[in-house]
Amino acid sequence: MRQTVPVYDFQTRVFHLWDKQWFLLTAGDFEAGRFNTMTVSWGAMGGLWGRPFVQVVVRPTRHTYGFMERYDTFTLCAFPEDYRDALNLLGTKSGRDGDKIAASGLTPVASTRVSAPSFAEAGLVIECRKIYWADLEPDHFLSSDIGSHYPIKDYHRVYYGEIVAVEGEDAYRR
Repeated sequence: MRQTVPVYDFQTRVFHLWDKQWFLLTAGDFEAGRFNTMTVSWGAMGGLWGRPFVQVVVRPTRHTYGFMERYDTFTLCAFPEDYRDALNLLGTKSGRDGDKIAASGLTPVASTRVSAPSFAEAGLVIECRKIYWADLEPDHFLSSDIGSHYPIKDYHRVYYGEIVAVEGEDAYRR
């Protein structure tokens, strides 16, 4: 069962969470019924400008990109391994082509502090308000292999979100 986790008491195996467990990044407005989600495994967490933050990246070719541009909040939700198939579906299907959230079997719910929804089945919910964005510049790549991730030159937009609320199961509490 999820409970409120004070941001400075939040703990996790951050690299495992991003790379192995994955997140659903969701942007939009739950109450208005306008939102989209996508599975993400690239990002960061830390502190910047005296605020706890997460950093997420979205390619401009993704349907979620328009929601990230239009709305000022987003959520990151992590799930138990039992939901791997749902996360895989939400990372490979586009919301442009149909209701992929319904197809996933997951249940969108209102978040506690932001308009972007979270999911009832999530073991961890991180609610964020956007505070900055920047586009990746290929001229700034310092490692020659990074460009290989962009065969069609659809470089990610980087969004920084101040963490305004965290809910999680006991494993995410200090």
